[in-house]
Amino acid sequence: MENKMTSMLPKHKWMIWIVILVVTLIWGYAWILMKSALQYMGPFTFSAFRFGTGALTMLIVLWLMKVGKPPKGKWGHLIIVGILQTSIVFLLVMYGMIFVEAGKSSVLLYSMPIWSSLLAAKFLTEKIPYMKLLGLGVGLIGLLTILGWDIWAKQDSRVIFGEILIIIAAISWGASNVYYRLKFKGVSQLQVNTYQMVFGTLGIILAAVVMEWGRPISLTTESIYYILFTGVLASALCFTVWFMLLSIIDMVTATISTLLVPVFGMFFGWLFLEEELTVSILIGSSLILSGIVIANLVKKKT
Repeated sequence: MENKMTSMLPKHKWMIWIVILVVTLIWGYAWILMKSALQYMGPFTFSAFRFGTGALTMLIVLWLMKVGKPPKGKWGHLIIVGILQTSIVFLLVMYGMIFVEAGKSSVLLYSMPIWSSLLAAKFLTEKIPYMKLLGLGVGLIGLLTILGWDIWAKQDSRVIFGEILIIIAAISWGASNVYYRLKFKGVSQLQVNTYQMVFGTLGIILAAVVMEWGRPISLTTESIYYILFTGVLASALCFTVWFMLLSIIDMVTATISTLLVPVFGMFFGWLFLEEELTVSILIGSSLILSGIVIANLVKKKT
């Protein structure tokens, strides 16, 4: 089934964009759940529940589909991707969100395309055509417009600290994207996503035990919904699809498309958490969408 999907998607570009739209909508909505979950438990504990649920879901899927284990030579690489993609990214993001609004946090993390693109140019020797570079620049200007210029303005040092943590998470995500392309050609995306999530979750559990042991945990209908949605859909499903996308389209196109996530994150933050939706956010969102269109006007030469 996995091979059929990866072979069918490139033949129908409209299907790729529908998949990207669904993934980015889910990821955008997940931001408000991640922020809301902090009232029920610590950030590391929530991440442990979320990715523990996601990893268990993926292991069950592999068992039902009778997918074997990854090649022995890939286990070390899976640990590295798990640390970069799951442990570092979501430990830093969830801790940073204690101080930073959900919508703004999503904007900061999705500075990831610039790090992915630069690292891909260095390590994958992927050339960045002028139009893609222009689109990336327009999209990033949109992100900065949404943020305003308050990163450089005088404000609470805890907010700045939280923002720095999330930016480091964005760099780690970008590095994991490139490392995946370097080390996992021909390896099942289901295997990669499952086992990187297992190893990444172990790192998160270790952090939760060390940093949050004894802190109260409130498991209610609402908090369990947050765990299941972010664990099963936003983690197990979406990251598997994300790895599939990375295997069939170029790095710049894939990563710049994820700039839709902070647009949705900002919108859902305004809709459900009453976070302020300013003119700069609306202008920035328009620039992000424009950047995606510009970047994808480039056609590959055959």
